[in-house]
Amino acid sequence: MRGKWMAGLGLVVALGAGCGAGKAPVVPAVVEAPVKVARCVLKFRDTRLGNAARARLSRDLATYVRGRPGRIVYAAHDLVTGVRLGLGEHEHDMITASGAKVDILAALLSRRDSRLDAGERDLAARMIRESDNSAADALWSRVGGGGAMSDFYARIGLTETTPGPSQYWGGTNTSPADRLRLLKVLIRGGKGGLTPADRGMVLGLMERVQPDQAWGVSAAARPGDRVALKNGWTPRPFIHNTWAVTSYGRIAGPGRDLLLSVQTDQQPGEGTGIQTIEGIARMIGTRLHHLIPTTTRPCPTNPIP
Repeated sequence: MRGKWMAGLGLVVALGAGCGAGKAPVVPAVVEAPVKVARCVLKFRDTRLGNAARARLSRDLATYVRGRPGRIVYAAHDLVTGVRLGLGEHEHDMITASGAKVDILAALLSRRDSRLDAGERDLAARMIRESDNSAADALWSRVGGGGAMSDFYARIGLTETTPGPSQYWGGTNTSPADRLRLLKVLIRGGKGGLTPADRGMVLGLMERVQPDQAWGVSAAARPGDRVALKNGWTPRPFIHNTWAVTSYGRIAGPGRDLLLSVQTDQQPGEGTGIQTIEGIARMIGTRLHHLIPTTTRPCPTNPIP
């Protein structure tokens, strides 16, 4: 009896599967989503394009300088990419004026083994941030004047810098190349006896010069870049009533650590010198990335094992 029942059940199941208006449901096969494979590329510095961009920039800078009055020299070095630019960067018969105030502070810190009293720290801040000449007079005397400055320059390798005569620190002669050497000492250390704290103090004051003195090489900065600079400006009544105007400093940000020094003299006025410096700085700052272009290539399909 049970066998007959089971047989009947089988018939019902078979009939149920074959009758009715609808078709038997189809179970879709499982389909996996396509896997995205990252494209392998290699990035190279394009030396040919970089050299061409460098030649164009150097040519444009030379044309710009020829069209400006007075004498103009400059030097630039990007510590990240190694790019260097310059025009007359070793000329060292141009005064730096208040640019020498950084030298005075660095020499004093080196001579005192970092031990400045509260009064000297106040003088240092006024000398760098406000370019206070009375503060510079006081610290020039405390550092030991021109003789002590000559010793300091020799220790840190500034071979193209000569201190001003007697008490006239503003008559210090220097070159753009030596301004960059001084910045490298402040950034990296080395000979001269400056501790990291000393170097941080000097650069920190240079980053906080008062706004009306933040002109100059700062024109090379992009939004968000940090700028540490010191400027110098002075009339030259005995040289046809002209001006000497200088600016040097560090412009640092993503992918860039640019040291730049621009010196001018025989300028018809302070404003003309500032315009010239900022024109050079702006041209270098906006075109620097073109000097290190890159190109991409696909990875080899059959790499050598």
